Amino acid sequence: MLELQPIFPNLSDQESLVIAGPCSAETREQTLATARELADYGIKIFRAGIWKPRTKPGGFEGVGAPALEWLKEVKETTGMLTSCEVATRAHVEQALEAGVDMLWIGARTSANPFAMQEIADTLKDSGKDVPVMVKNPVNPDLELWVGAVQRLYNAGIRRLGVIHRGFSVYGKHLYRNVPQWHIPIEMRLRFPNMPIVVDPSHIGGKRELIAPLSQQALDMGFNGLIIESHCDPDHAWSDAAQQLTPEVLNFILHTLVIRDEKETTENLSLLRQQIDRIDNELLETLARRMEVSREIGRYKKLHRMPVVQATRYNDVIATRVNAGKEMQMDPEFLKTILLAIHDESVRQQIEIINDRKS
Repeated sequence: MLELQPIFPNLSDQESLVIAGPCSAETREQTLATARELADYGIKIFRAGIWKPRTKPGGFEGVGAPALEWLKEVKETTGMLTSCEVATRAHVEQALEAGVDMLWIGARTSANPFAMQEIADTLKDSGKDVPVMVKNPVNPDLELWVGAVQRLYNAGIRRLGVIHRGFSVYGKHLYRNVPQWHIPIEMRLRFPNMPIVVDPSHIGGKRELIAPLSQQALDMGFNGLIIESHCDPDHAWSDAAQQLTPEVLNFILHTLVIRDEKETTENLSLLRQQIDRIDNELLETLARRMEVSREIGRYKKLHRMPVVQATRYNDVIATRVNAGKEMQMDPEFLKTILLAIHDESVRQQIEIINDRKS
């Protein structure tokens, strides 16, 4: 278990629940206007993109270091803590020099061990005690996410947390980044004392999905939310569709139900969710197996072969039972399961053979 310290020890859990602010700090006026509105609604931690990694060149890539002065002004005028994303040694050095209170590592950067090591080394060399949160990598790889966290921990960073922002997948989906909740759940089981903040803005990609995703995140026992909020979201220079006005954000936050569960209940809930995921995977695997059985049935029909072949069946049972014993499973349980799967496979093949259309 990692020996971690609170991200912001001077804030209560309720106050640190939400990190909010625009996708990008576009102008001084836009940054300050958004921050003032959020502060009026009680938000304590302000986020803003200073450097924006874009998928393709030509898009708005952030104002850069000059916008750090606006974050200083946000802190001075509102009393909010400030945070921004960093991806290089120069970003880290400039953000720390400007007094940014929290850094986060983006999904593209956390997927790059070289970049993560550079950031970890820079933080270690700085000697500054700053909280760092790591977004999950763009691809669904728990070990890559864990490795990014461990590089920072090995550099002496103890105020550590992670941000779940979903995972990129090919093709069209309801979500901009598919949640795959089982991965942050496994991260929680791996590091039960590490805060996990959920980013419904980047998971959903649409402002109408932020409320249900936020409630889902809280229901699963995650520690907080990081939500994009802009004083004029329809005219935002980046990710306009997923940003909320501070007023709408405040409304959503007041509709969320925060569960008050003991840790033991929360951990049990996480384990049950993991069981549900594994059961779904088992069903999908069985469905694929039965499709192969039907294909075998078509082959046997074409070549006038008998459905049941005793030698093959006995070999399958013996090898599977022996393999299962190595995994600490009871042989009789395995025989029962394997016999049921075999019987269903035979039934599927017989249907194919008796079907005149196949």
